[in-house]
Amino acid sequence: MQKVKFLELPQNKEYNPGDIGFVLLSATLVFLMVPGVGYFYSGMARSKNALSMILLSVLCVAVVSLQWWLMGYSLVYSQSGGRFIGNFEHAFLNYVEGNKSVLSDKIPELVFAFYQLMLAAVTPALAIGAAAERSRLLPTVIFIFIWTTLVYDVIAYWTWSPNGWIKKFGTIDFAGGIPVHITSGASALAYCIMIGKRHGHGTEEFRPHNVSNIALGTVFMWFGWFGFNGGSAHSANLRAANAIFVANLAAGVGGLTWMFLDFRIERKLSTLSFCSGVIAGLVTITPASGYVSPSSAILFGIVGGVCCNLGVRLKQIFQFDDALDVFAVHGVGGTIGNLLTGVFAQKSIAFYGMSEKIEGGWVDKHWIQLGYQFVGSLAGLAYSFSVTYIILFFMNKVPGLNLRIDAESEKQGVDVSDIGEVAYYHVSQFVSGNPKTGQLRPVQDSELIFQSKEVDNGRQESLSFSHY
Repeated sequence: MQKVKFLELPQNKEYNPGDIGFVLLSATLVFLMVPGVGYFYSGMARSKNALSMILLSVLCVAVVSLQWWLMGYSLVYSQSGGRFIGNFEHAFLNYVEGNKSVLSDKIPELVFAFYQLMLAAVTPALAIGAAAERSRLLPTVIFIFIWTTLVYDVIAYWTWSPNGWIKKFGTIDFAGGIPVHITSGASALAYCIMIGKRHGHGTEEFRPHNVSNIALGTVFMWFGWFGFNGGSAHSANLRAANAIFVANLAAGVGGLTWMFLDFRIERKLSTLSFCSGVIAGLVTITPASGYVSPSSAILFGIVGGVCCNLGVRLKQIFQFDDALDVFAVHGVGGTIGNLLTGVFAQKSIAFYGMSEKIEGGWVDKHWIQLGYQFVGSLAGLAYSFSVTYIILFFMNKVPGLNLRIDAESEKQGVDVSDIGEVAYYHVSQFVSGNPKTGQLRPVQDSELIFQSKEVDNGRQESLSFSHY
């Protein structure tokens, strides 16, 4: 049996330091999206679950980093895999150093592997938001590892590997419409259906507890998305600049669209509505950002904002508890963006990077491209939903790995039940006030019983309880 011969390691030979630096910087920008997701989800959840959403998002980086080193990168980007999945030739990142990367000869493979790791890490962080406020942390961490291996790695291979069947079929996806957004959205839907509704769903009003956190998370994600889309060019070139420009434009237009759609109902310019629209615009433009013009990006922002806004109503129609609207934004937005790519993709823009040749979409009179995009989207939705559901089904059968917290823990909140820490510590103090003079003074704990008796006996002094 002939031994596989790997390339000699050329170290930095033949590589432009500017391209290497740009992709590494893009990877660090994508990393910022992870705490961005955490703060966005934290703000949307109730305060008793706020810390768990931040922790889970950051844990995704740790868990996926280990999985990516162990076998994830090899499963997605091994060069001798079949049509469905790669193999273990690069397990433990063996032979991944200075060789030319799979998708670009402008950067070393180790740089490429690090950038792709960040895309892999942010995807489960998006998906787990659907089960917010009722999911146990330890089983969720195990789920992240299994899900990344069986769902994300498979679909990323289909979509981006030169040997993947979706890639060979003709579907185009520049930065992750299928592997990141459709996958996370469909998996989120399966997760929230399998784990069940929160107690009080349909009778209680679940409102975001901290809109400032939502705004902060949105800014982190918006900023990080420049690396998410721009870095997918794998080089500091005109195509990267176009991807960043159209991402920013679609984000702004999506935010304005969603905000004014809600304004017609509430007559308020909602921060939450704007932030949701920004994310919807970014999701929708992601698969197309290396293929479409800035003018087309306006339409991506508008259509993405409208469709994702309407998508939020699906959970009311079909009565599932997608706590943080992951399917509405990422599942719907990713699908719409992937389909619009088949209409507005231009072969001239794809060639900005001097490395990828496509036939374009409807604007280039390549009518069949929309069909290619539809098949790719449908495959991503179906596989992600079904395999995620199967993973969760079997995990629930294993003692100790049941995903749902008990009713008492849900009442306390995941922060207390599973972490033992909370996002907000309140320092409490009793203050005694004289209604005649208005003078206030702090009350010691030892005085509380005595003071309360005196108040009961008619003394003209009141006690108030303050949180700082």
